[in-house]
Amino acid sequence: MTLRLRPDVSTADTDYGTVLLDGADGRYWQLNGSASVALRVLLEGGTVEQAVQRLLATYDVDEPRARADVERLLAKLAGAKLVLR
Repeated sequence: MTLRLRPDVSTADTDYGTVLLDGADGRYWQLNGSASVALRVLLEGGTVEQAVQRLLATYDVDEPRARADVERLLAKLAGAKLVLR
């Protein structure tokens, strides 16, 4: 799966995660640190499994929770129409 942000969505890293700004309507989303890590893996061409593994290596979280978090992130990004697949 190749995940890309829509061309009019910009990102900014912060001390707390990543902010996504939808240039089409001005809405923005604040992603926490773990969501930022997962998104970065996916935008770099990684798979859901690779994003899960990165979360496991970075945070004190179990595999079912990491997988659910990545899947939820993907669903929310798609629901907000911020990404292209």
